[in-house]
Amino acid sequence: MNPSATRSTDNPLLQPWTRPFGLAPFELIRPDHFEPAFAQAMADQRAELDAIAQQLEAPTFDNTVAAFDASGRLLARLEGVFHNLCASETTPELQAVQRRLAQPLAAHNNAVYMHAGLFARINGLFEQRSSLGLDAESLRLLERVHLDFVRAGARMEGAKQARYAQVMEALADLHTRFGQNVLADESGYTLPLQGESDLAGLPAFVRDAAADAARVRGLSGHVITLSRSLIVPFLTFSERADLREKAWRAWTSRGEHEGPTDNRSIVKDILTLRAEQAALHGHRCYADFALEDTMAQRQSAVMGLLNQVWERALPAVEAERAQLQSLQATLGRSGVIEAWDWRYWAEKVRQSTYAIDDAQVKPYFSLDRMVQAAFDCAGRLFGLRFVHRSDLVLYHPDVKAYEVTRQDGTAVGLFLHDNFARPTKRSGAWMSAYRLQSALPDAAEGRSPQRTLPIIVNNNNFAKAPQGQPTLLSFDDVRTLFHEFGHGLHGLLSDVRFERLSGTQVLRDFVELPSQLFEHWMGQTQVLQEHARHVVTGEPIPLALIDKLQAARNFGQGFETVRYTASALTDMAVHGLGADQLPDDVVAFESEVLARRGLPAGVGLNHRFTHFQHLFSGSSYAAGYYVYLWAEVLDCDAFEAFKEAGDIFDPNTAQRLLRCIYAAGNRVEPGQTYREFRGRDARVEPMLRDRGLIPEEA
Repeated sequence: MNPSATRSTDNPLLQPWTRPFGLAPFELIRPDHFEPAFAQAMADQRAELDAIAQQLEAPTFDNTVAAFDASGRLLARLEGVFHNLCASETTPELQAVQRRLAQPLAAHNNAVYMHAGLFARINGLFEQRSSLGLDAESLRLLERVHLDFVRAGARMEGAKQARYAQVMEALADLHTRFGQNVLADESGYTLPLQGESDLAGLPAFVRDAAADAARVRGLSGHVITLSRSLIVPFLTFSERADLREKAWRAWTSRGEHEGPTDNRSIVKDILTLRAEQAALHGHRCYADFALEDTMAQRQSAVMGLLNQVWERALPAVEAERAQLQSLQATLGRSGVIEAWDWRYWAEKVRQSTYAIDDAQVKPYFSLDRMVQAAFDCAGRLFGLRFVHRSDLVLYHPDVKAYEVTRQDGTAVGLFLHDNFARPTKRSGAWMSAYRLQSALPDAAEGRSPQRTLPIIVNNNNFAKAPQGQPTLLSFDDVRTLFHEFGHGLHGLLSDVRFERLSGTQVLRDFVELPSQLFEHWMGQTQVLQEHARHVVTGEPIPLALIDKLQAARNFGQGFETVRYTASALTDMAVHGLGADQLPDDVVAFESEVLARRGLPAGVGLNHRFTHFQHLFSGSSYAAGYYVYLWAEVLDCDAFEAFKEAGDIFDPNTAQRLLRCIYAAGNRVEPGQTYREFRGRDARVEPMLRDRGLIPEEA
């Protein structure tokens, strides 16, 4: 740790946080505050765990399992702030701290879950769990905590356990380096657009976003960055194939450049360590280890779903290619449709076939109105109110805070909305928590509430409009906003006693259900008519345009489905290898898998290994990228319940959804809680119909 640590008495991270809602004093925090604060917090938790393990009383649920769940409050508070700032508003100084803390934090996690005395008490309770008379939620906590310890190496002994600890600490370092390298490649790249010829074809909203991207970076004119909300529209509208190719090659080669940001060897090292991790648990490969604690449980179940979708998506994408080539010929153009051309020609087909032009659609989808649409849907479904709190001091001026209550004024939590791309923020879109919900009072606030309310944040990377102009979203951007807000609701509406079971801490292939399910409301005519209003005139979106958007909804689904499934297949392929099968060249292996699966030319895939943050900036989605498709089976089937009720806001169905899905956290096994909501297991047909891969029912 840093020997020049700030004294604890001067460290705002170690003082009570008396701001409203227990928010951190963001404006007082410096990067050098974190290392001494973490050192104190880790020492505090180790002392707490020693006290639990060494107490003379025989183990009980309350004095051991519940006490463990309540431990480490200071550490949890620090981690919430630290990891969110590292992702959303980082600096070179903070990144240096992040690199230095990766190993100590992993070592602390090892010390917690390899604590022999503590595990002995937990294991003893687990073995007699059926005779303890525990209620369902307490039993679930005991089972989950016991499994956490086992999967973290608690049952290993001697040299084997010591090696496991080394592996986990090394992985933590590699994950951090991988993510920082991707951010460096993304934030370090700009494609300048010089003059009108470089801007050819770009509608006003793309030009405005490119001008703002230049302004933020202290540049003049217009630049294209690797933010998805800027590069995808550029690839869609730019008439300059040469510039599209430059941008596409930069986007798809992140993490694959010689020098300090090269992720190729890091990916190989991560895969090697993961294979060893799995072997130490007695598994042939990492995929077997990772899937053991999922709904799918086995590679065969995952591959069965991926193969079924892949086989239906391939002919769909070739039918789309034929449409693109036909339009090419009509316009007197020829040539192979390259990967940087597909979106361009697809947009031409969309405009020609469905008479939809994004430049005409986007004025109906201002960011502010779409945020209110999401809030309104949450209000009608779950009785929530969102009140903007402009008085709260946050970590960046662009972030907005909303106090969340029920209609009767009961406090629910605090919601932070961080919507814009910036060089200090990693790419993508995600939900996170500064604090999780539980029934445990949070003494760190300097008061004693009856329960700890969640502080939830949604991060998006929308291209910000120039100052004074409204930010306009594409239909896909709106879907992203609703998706992340669905995760946010999962965190906000959590109603459990124990933090370990709170909110989104569910099985990985269940966690995307609440987010993907909430997407369904954004495309409903009823919602669009009320909230999609022209940014200048205030007129509601015409029904004719809604009809066109809905008719065109499945256009391009072959392309999108192949790209997603291709990434899921490469994930499963590489994590399905044993230690003696790992490739020397991960890029070549990726290409071989895609060639073997018959990836159509010019389509590409969502993420390549060298920038696949789902897989390599952490382990949460490793051997788990399939989960979006798995959850899509659930979310499409779940939305059918509202259709069957004849009302997309049916109160009875919404209350059942709240109780069984959004509020349940991990206190119920996910298959069971889904059956409680739906009355049966999910069926795959609604998902296939939703993607246009099978015909609609007559």
